Amino acid sequence: MFIEGKNAVLQALESDRTINKIFIDKNYQTRKDDVIHLSVQKKVKIEYLPKVALDKKSKTGRHQGYIADAVDFVYCQLDDILACAKERGEKPFIIMLDGIEDPHNLGAIVRSCECGGVHGIVLSKNRSVQVNETVVRTSTGAINNMNIARVNNLKEAVDFFRENDIWVYAAEAGGESIYNKKLDGGVAVIIGSEGFGVKKSLQSYCDGVISLPLKGKVNSLNASVACGVIVFEILRQREQRSCK
Repeated sequence: MFIEGKNAVLQALESDRTINKIFIDKNYQTRKDDVIHLSVQKKVKIEYLPKVALDKKSKTGRHQGYIADAVDFVYCQLDDILACAKERGEKPFIIMLDGIEDPHNLGAIVRSCECGGVHGIVLSKNRSVQVNETVVRTSTGAINNMNIARVNNLKEAVDFFRENDIWVYAAEAGGESIYNKKLDGGVAVIIGSEGFGVKKSLQSYCDGVISLPLKGKVNSLNASVACGVIVFEILRQREQRSCK
């Protein structure tokens, strides 16, 4: 997998991600550069190439002179998400995604979740985008600090979280306002696909449905925007509880 862009490459170097080689614009060879410095420090091989060669390697067209050849993203297990929460001394905070197909949306969701203190994201293996170069770039490096699990069936994940005293809610229209719902304990929220939302069968399987009140004529938000609002409302409630 190629990781492209200076910030994304730097974040990958700072994480535990295994990087085989870094390709850098040869015009940057004499720079005092964080990427070059950290690559040398971590003994990651650097190959300096002309920009035209980097352009040919690039899959996003936005490499900024930096491309890392890294091992493919390693997905975690559901247990790892709970272990992360325990290590931080916090109640589990999980986002589950039902049928998100746009890699830009997934990347933006990962970024919001990482910034908002989410312990892990759960994807379905089928009918859902997986972590690829576009997701990595759109997350601006947040992907390196986020637990992401893949499951065959989201209902199985719901059962697993319930067994571990975590309430699971579907984010969908027609439910209880998120601003009226107590969400400062162990919680998992399912965000639906861009076009179809959370499947009806999955909604009915959850502990409830929560909604964002919308005041405009458009009756839905982009999935990544909705996820961001939900994540930070839950974070607000958790922060408020910790101050009491």
